[in-house]
Amino acid sequence: MPEVAVIGAGAIGTAAASAAEQAGADVVICARSPVGGPVTLELNGEERQVEAPVICDVDAARPVDWVLLATKAQQTPQAAPWLARLCRPGTVVVVLQNGVDHVERVAPLADGAAVLPALVYVAVERVAPGKVVHRRGRRVVVPAGAPGRAFTDLLGGSWLEIVEDPDFRAAAWRKLLGNVAANPVTALTGRRMGVLRDPEVRELVRVLLAEAVAVGIAEGANLGPDDVPATLAFYDGFGEQDGTSMLYDRLAGRELENELLSGAITRLGRRHGVPTPANQAMYALIGALAPAPGGGG
Repeated sequence: MPEVAVIGAGAIGTAAASAAEQAGADVVICARSPVGGPVTLELNGEERQVEAPVICDVDAARPVDWVLLATKAQQTPQAAPWLARLCRPGTVVVVLQNGVDHVERVAPLADGAAVLPALVYVAVERVAPGKVVHRRGRRVVVPAGAPGRAFTDLLGGSWLEIVEDPDFRAAAWRKLLGNVAANPVTALTGRRMGVLRDPEVRELVRVLLAEAVAVGIAEGANLGPDDVPATLAFYDGFGEQDGTSMLYDRLAGRELENELLSGAITRLGRRHGVPTPANQAMYALIGALAPAPGGGG
């Protein structure tokens, strides 16, 4: 039985733990603090309890076959002590995070373990400590190759669908496109995906996406002008009351994933001399938000 450790007890971590457990793995969840009750995932209207134990003491962790890193990307440095305890030769760390630099971000912390980037197209919301609700999507994209095939086999039979993509760089940039406009706009307005249908907002979204595509092309990703309308169509597939992870984080007073989204487009645009004024504005405004609505700062 493969041994799997999930770092992070939030929405994605709970979803990953549920899938690994369903696939027959021996699962443990590594969290910063106790959940305070059973860990549950509501899927297809049914509440499932995740039986995996939750440990909060890094010293209690031991090496495993698979590590599923499910913290927010900006929290990766805080996961370093867990990675140091969980990794051994032969361990594979699956990075279930946003961004286009998964390997560069995690490999220095993984003590020589193999690092497999993953793109998560699963909308889940943590509605209370230990309670997560699945909204839509079941797809996780990984690079084609032996590690990706092994991960597909690991979660075979679970409710998640693993897709192996031979052009993972382009796939990672398209995942970034899926976040880089919707996330900051919903977080700033406090509204759900219906806000993207407002005419002036939609034009802003179009500009944000066009800038990001230009930066991705400069980075060597196989993108083109058609990626803008394709991403708009992707957004249109969401219901008006669907949310984004950044909106959920802002409503809960959690740190926002600004550096990996608008921040990445802004920095890479400067590196390549590609103008990104709209994304730079999003980056500045999200960065200037108070820690939580109604909070101090």
